[in-house]
Parts: sequence; structure tokens; C-alpha cells
Amino acid sequence: MTTISPEDAKLLKASIREALRALSDSAEVRRVMATARGFDDKVWQRLSGELGLPALTLPAEYGGAGMSEEELAIALEEAGDTLLCAPLFATAALAVPLLRSLGDAAALAHYGPPIAAGDLTATVALSEDGGHWRPDAVRCAATQTPDGRWLLDGVKNYVVDGATAGLILVVARIPAGELAVFAVPGDDPGLAAEQLVTLDQTRKQARLVLTQVKADRIGTGDATEPVARATAVSRALLAAEQVGGAQHCLDMTVEYAKTRIQFARPIGSFQAVKQTLAEMLVQVESARSAAYAAVTAAATDDPELAHVAAIAALTCAEAYTWVTEETIQLHGGMGFTWEHDAHLYFKRARSSAIQLGTATELVDLIGQGLAASVG
Repeated sequence: MTTISPEDAKLLKASIREALRALSDSAEVRRVMATARGFDDKVWQRLSGELGLPALTLPAEYGGAGMSEEELAIALEEAGDTLLCAPLFATAALAVPLLRSLGDAAALAHYGPPIAAGDLTATVALSEDGGHWRPDAVRCAATQTPDGRWLLDGVKNYVVDGATAGLILVVARIPAGELAVFAVPGDDPGLAAEQLVTLDQTRKQARLVLTQVKADRIGTGDATEPVARATAVSRALLAAEQVGGAQHCLDMTVEYAKTRIQFARPIGSFQAVKQTLAEMLVQVESARSAAYAAVTAAATDDPELAHVAAIAALTCAEAYTWVTEETIQLHGGMGFTWEHDAHLYFKRARSSAIQLGTATELVDLIGQGLAASVG
């Protein structure tokens, strides 16, 4: 995978920002999040065809751009800025890293080109009813028939875009106890998808019930390590998206503080408001540093990736949540209304904070990394 120059990165960021702010303004976000699918097919085709966002990190031989996670992070930061309602996170930040991590050339050749073209959206089904994004929590069972076919039985929950994805990468356990990843078409008759009512309406989630679902295994051997690595990459990319949302809230609040007048003065001139805005800036910049440290670790195959990504996930989740809380507070009564976008960012922050692991799970993972480095 290649990383572009800083100058090209700035151009990439500017072009994506311009496109997303036109395609995903506040009115469009509110319109699309109220639909059953949660995204607009025409917008998705533009994101795929014109910008090539789903395929940024796919190798060129499989239809992708062959770029690194650093470039995809730029796109996801801008997507977080606009609360983009599209299957970009599920496809590019969850499914593609797992496909690449498994190293199955045949699967990449089969699924890569349609993903790159925008004809196939994908997601990963790992967590179950307990909501834990951990390989050791997987109970979904895969059994092999005498003719060599695999059948899946179990439940997957909180699956991002699970009701609309054309390809679902299901993490299941085979009789030997090992983990394996299976490709399941989203329209398989044995797959029942229930759209969930969630806090964050801008990102759809579903509960999937699999009953004797025919599936194709991707990769060979125990998939625990590939799944763990893909999870670390996904956490780094989610952290970048969280930074984009937090930055948007900071910018929105600074602008409001300049124009909201109280006691014949802009509220931004009051010391208490200045201090809060300064603290918001520190939180955003600290989160950005943590996120891009993790993204760089992913792009360079750093052996400390899991540890660095867990730190980024925890740091960015806490920063995004706190910044959105202060955004609402500093906007006063208006910030609490349905008409204002502050609550949409607050809900995205709360939901994404536990998307790929709770704070407790992340702290445990960080602790394990520290213990390993000392030992």
C-alpha cells in the first residue's frame, strides 16, 4: 500500500470536503436518516465512481486505488464532519480491512471489483446479543456438510448497515473451536434482518438471525489473528471519523460564540466561554494526534498497532463525547432542540464510543499491551 505526499493529501482532503459538504449537508442528512435504507443510492454511486472512496485501500489488482489507511482516514474524517449517511464506514473501514487481513486472493478478486465500483456494499458481523466486539465472545456456529458446504446458525447484533449490505462477513466458530470468517449474501433466504431502533439515526444497525445459512469460508486456518488486526485497523479509522465530528462541533460552537449576544457582548468574550472553547480545542487536537498515530501504525504494519489503536479508540471516544456535550451546553436552549444539529453529533458520539468495544474493554486491552511491553 502506498502513502501519498503531504501536498497530495491536502488536495485529497479538499476535494473530499467539497464533495461531502455538497452531498451531505444538514438537510440531506435529516432526509436520508429518516429513510429505511439510511442512504441514497445516487450519492453512493458518486462517492464510489467519482471519488473512489470505498476502494481507497483495496489493492490495484482488485480494482482499488492501492492507497494506505492514512488516505482513507482523511476521507472518514470528512465523513464524520458531515455525518455522512452512507455505507462508507461499514464497507471501507470494516469489511475491506477484514478482507485484506484474511489474505484470501480469490475472495479479494471476487469481491474487490464490485466494491470498488460501488455495486456491492459490505459489512462485518462480529458482535452478538451481548454487544461485545471481541473474538472470544463469538458463539455463532459454523458446521460443514458432507459435501463440503458450510452452514451458519446463530445471531449477530448491532451490525452496521446489516439490513442493506450486499455482502456480510460473518465471524463464526467452527467445531474445532477456531474462528473463521464466512461470506454471506445479504439476500440469503436463511438470513433474517431486523432493523434496530438506535440512538444514532444517521448510522443504521441491524440484528441478524442466521438459520442454516449457506456460506463460503474466506481464508484458511484460525482467523483470530486476522480478525484482531482488522479490528485494530477499524478502530483507528473510526477514531479518525470521530475527530472529524468533534472538529465540526468545535467550529460550529466557535462561530456561535462570535455571533450570540448577551449583555450587549458576544458570549465568546466571556472568560468562562473562552476557557471551555480552549479545552474543546485541546480535546480535539489530542484526539487527532491519537487517531493519526493509530492510522500510521496501520499503514506501516506496526507491531504495536492493537495497543495504539485501543488508545486512539478510547481517547477519541471520550473527546468526541465531551466536545458534543459542551457544544449543546454552549448553544444554550437552542442546542437542546430537535432543529439544531448538535444533538445529531452528540448521538453519533455516544453510539460510536461503544461501536468497536466499550471503554472497559479498551482499557483492558491497553493494560495487556503495557504488561506485554514490560514483560
